[in-house]
Amino acid sequence: MTAVAPTTADFIELDERWSTHNYHPLPVVIAEAEGAWVTDVRGQRYLDFLAGYSALNFGHRHPALVAAAVEQLGRVTLTSRAFHHDQLGLFCRELAELTGTDLVLPMNSGAEAVESAVKIARKWAYQVKGVPQDTAQIIVAGSNFHGRTTTIVSFSTDEVARADFGPFTPGFTAVKYGDVEAVAAAITDRTAAILVEPVQGEAGVVVPPAGYLRELRRLCDENNVLLVADEIQSGLARTGTLFALDHEGVRADLYTLGKALGGGILPVSAVVGRGDVLGVLKPGEHGSTFGGNPLACAVGRAVVRLLATGEYQERSRVLGEHLHRSLNELVGRGVAEVRGRGLWAGVEIAPGGPSGRAASEAMMARGVLCKETHETTLRVAPPLVITEAEVDRGVEVIAEVVAGH
Repeated sequence: MTAVAPTTADFIELDERWSTHNYHPLPVVIAEAEGAWVTDVRGQRYLDFLAGYSALNFGHRHPALVAAAVEQLGRVTLTSRAFHHDQLGLFCRELAELTGTDLVLPMNSGAEAVESAVKIARKWAYQVKGVPQDTAQIIVAGSNFHGRTTTIVSFSTDEVARADFGPFTPGFTAVKYGDVEAVAAAITDRTAAILVEPVQGEAGVVVPPAGYLRELRRLCDENNVLLVADEIQSGLARTGTLFALDHEGVRADLYTLGKALGGGILPVSAVVGRGDVLGVLKPGEHGSTFGGNPLACAVGRAVVRLLATGEYQERSRVLGEHLHRSLNELVGRGVAEVRGRGLWAGVEIAPGGPSGRAASEAMMARGVLCKETHETTLRVAPPLVITEAEVDRGVEVIAEVVAGH
């Protein structure tokens, strides 16, 4: 007898039965992908308007990235950092040169990069700034999203992320995002760092007021405090520049990178920044078995080569202007507000319109994949390989869903 192919419902039932319910995905089962498009198990194609929350900046299965991974798979994939390998130093040098920084600490996930930056900032505060041991404070912004580890949710203001996960890690002060005066008031002689997303992604692609990031840099300089920029979602060409900080001509002391650094192939993250800050780490004080592994470094090097041309930054800038013009035409027609930079937008659905979840499901039914955040916002972040015509198709579907409700 001919075997019956599993259906969409079969795959979803497997997920629901055997995987922990810590996500609420749309009811689509993706089996193949290329560029800005994915195909489900039924053969139905969808335009990807989310790009793995910026992990797929270069699209699905970019040929140069796949080639780099395949070539490295045929050589060596893991040594652990117990030994040197021939990709690590090259990756670190090339990433440092691209970002204009001194040193690179390779890790795996974005949350690991943020955790690493927190540890480094504290150690710097004790060893360099002279803060009394175990009293260092880090200032963070309200409505932040830096990951989901215990320490990181300790300074989240999202009760869904925090509830039932305490007791929480001390040493953090949260102030309103975009409020320079609140930051200034929070700084003490025990402040080690200010940790901030230059654009808040999970909060709904929120861009801070003009000058805010420059003022943070000034406050850090005046008070001997580190500026730590979480560019895991906003960096690596997503906003039309290499870093979102570049829009204000600001440099951080440390940057956390992830998502797109792995080219949509595997988790790759890093902390990059000043040599005198990263240099506080000594052997045995921090590490990761898979951090900086040969396969990750080979893919990361290929990502750096793509970014070094400037092509993707320019695509994001030009197509982003087109995206925002088109989306802003929907304001008053089912859309209350559009926020963002480059090929990244938070589309706030007007009161009386569909919920974010309902809008996402309606878009899926029309062949475009997007996802809501905070109930009423659609987070738009297509791969940077998308075409103008494909951008138009995505916006057209958003218009149908929010205005036709």
